[in-house]
Amino acid sequence: MFNSLKINHYNNLSYFTIPSFEASGLVTHCFTSRIGGVSDGDNTSLNLSFKTGDTVENVRENYKIVCDALNIPVENLVLSDQVHSDRIRIVRSEDRGKGILLNSDIQGIDALVTNERNIALVTLYADCVPIFFLDPNKKVIALAHAGWKGTVLKIGSKVIKTMIEKFSTDPQDCVVAIGPSIGKCCYEVDQVVIDQFNKYFTNPSKFVISKGDNKYMLDLWEANKSALEEIGILERNITIGKICTQCNHDILFSHRADRGKTGRMAGILQLR
Repeated sequence: MFNSLKINHYNNLSYFTIPSFEASGLVTHCFTSRIGGVSDGDNTSLNLSFKTGDTVENVRENYKIVCDALNIPVENLVLSDQVHSDRIRIVRSEDRGKGILLNSDIQGIDALVTNERNIALVTLYADCVPIFFLDPNKKVIALAHAGWKGTVLKIGSKVIKTMIEKFSTDPQDCVVAIGPSIGKCCYEVDQVVIDQFNKYFTNPSKFVISKGDNKYMLDLWEANKSALEEIGILERNITIGKICTQCNHDILFSHRADRGKTGRMAGILQLR
């Protein structure tokens, strides 16, 4: 069922890993499911957001459960504050704990980048696209949150530009993975959204399917892949998880399937 990603189990916890990232031996990472936490109600059960009506105690306990499985300290985590923008933050050691254990000045940020060890980048999801980045030569990692607005703004390619400018990354060296999110099977949008893709992409017909009556099915995976290839990421170095959150909302949080009342999953990525 999940051929592009590996599903892992630790006690009651279920989470995904990316084979190409595991093969590098350079990172500890995961994409969580909704299974294995202590939350209840709309946040059942592994909710990792403090903004969904869950208690702080529950969310922190859920992070501890995940960190125990990954064998990383909770203190290493740095949480983004996502607003569907294209803003990117370089994360340093002094940022460790922000947004989870400490108050945070990381505001309005949808992508995190670091070249420092023992910093675990964290971004949150419930249908939007998680993009994992690894430059194995320069030893730089990044995580980006791409809803349709971030995808239109090509946040993935802007992360690579940041890695080029700040760390001398060669895009052809990079390994990238697109994790679970809403798929083209379920993601219906209107003309307003498609007009934005027509404005910023040269060939949106690759990832837009018309249903008539100004309704379209949008493939965010292919759109993000297209933007990544534009900036020089090799197709063979891009993994697409092809796991739809709405189709699999029994194990994954989905904003659409759960009608807006749902928890959040996390992408977590740390240099060893």
